[in-house]
Amino acid sequence: MAQKRDYYEVLGVEKNASEDEIKKAYRKIAIKYHPDRNPGDKEAEEKFKEAAEAYNILHDPKTRQQYDQFGFDGPNMGSGFDFSGFGGASMNMDDIFSMFGDIFGGHGFGGFGGGSRRPQQHRGSDLRLKVKLTLEEINKGVTKKFKVRKDVPCEHCHGTGAEDGSGKETCQTCHGSGVITHTTQSIFGMMQQQSVCPACGGEGQVIKNKCHECGGTGIKKGEEVVEISIPAGVAEGMVVNVPGKGNAGKRNGINGDIQVFIEEEEHDTFVRDGNDLIYNLLLDFPTAALGGDVEIPTIEGTKLKVKLDNGTQPGKTIRLRGKGLPAVQGYGNGRGDLVVNISVYVPRTLSREEKTALEQFRDSDNFKGDKQTKDSIFQRFKNYFN
Repeated sequence: MAQKRDYYEVLGVEKNASEDEIKKAYRKIAIKYHPDRNPGDKEAEEKFKEAAEAYNILHDPKTRQQYDQFGFDGPNMGSGFDFSGFGGASMNMDDIFSMFGDIFGGHGFGGFGGGSRRPQQHRGSDLRLKVKLTLEEINKGVTKKFKVRKDVPCEHCHGTGAEDGSGKETCQTCHGSGVITHTTQSIFGMMQQQSVCPACGGEGQVIKNKCHECGGTGIKKGEEVVEISIPAGVAEGMVVNVPGKGNAGKRNGINGDIQVFIEEEEHDTFVRDGNDLIYNLLLDFPTAALGGDVEIPTIEGTKLKVKLDNGTQPGKTIRLRGKGLPAVQGYGNGRGDLVVNISVYVPRTLSREEKTALEQFRDSDNFKGDKQTKDSIFQRFKNYFN
């Protein structure tokens, strides 16, 4: 299988291109390589499909942002532009244009050589859900179940929209094509522009006797328990797309998707920084001075034993490699780290015995700090404000 080309390269635009520049670039390529202008040319057809896939991702700010961040490995990239819903390799290319609105001034390109348009299948709308995850769930990935109120196929007519025994008949307005054609004058000469037939809604057929339960739509409001798998490593603000679990399409059409928006719960032990986890370790003064073993919690629920040197200073950090969070869907290299920030607890009150013991060390040079330690603390202070 040929390796995918960068979507910006496919359209011949810069990464900071505006939405209008992307649209114009796609228009130019689509006109050049449209199959009606290049009959039998498989290379032109592939370039046409490639441009459609690139435009499908880059014209939408959300998918463009995910592509810019994750490339083809992003959570919503999938296989790019899905042509399967249009009949695979044998699809009518005019169907592609119907997905991009009126950027070509109409829904068809018949003026480049004719071609008929397949009857339209209705697609259900997408649903949006928010899910709040703990860091533990983000670490391992999680499957969530939701009871979703949505459009479901009508049980009475089994989604057809017609009463039992009542079928469909060919639409007399479009004669079964699902579209009506208008001929207009353009810079290319006479062009045929197609639009959805208003009588049948693009289906090519009309129902003789509509279902009394759903009024001929084939859908009703209902509930469904949806199971959604969320991959490990997701982050606040990401969107996980679940194909085919949205609202049902009219008259046994195509189901919409569910878009799951990720939120993170605040953790009582760790702070997330990308794929790294930050843990603040509060040492007692004797351990900081004398050194010793300390236990560091991990997101897995286990504890790691770490040996500290004597004279461990406040502000010191320890990086435990690979003990952070995984990269989403394998993007990036392995896991993040667990970063341990060390601070030292100074007691607010002392007993008489404790105060007497500490006063004995007040004049000791070891408790005054050397120049190197003072310079190090000052440098960390400067770095904090830079």
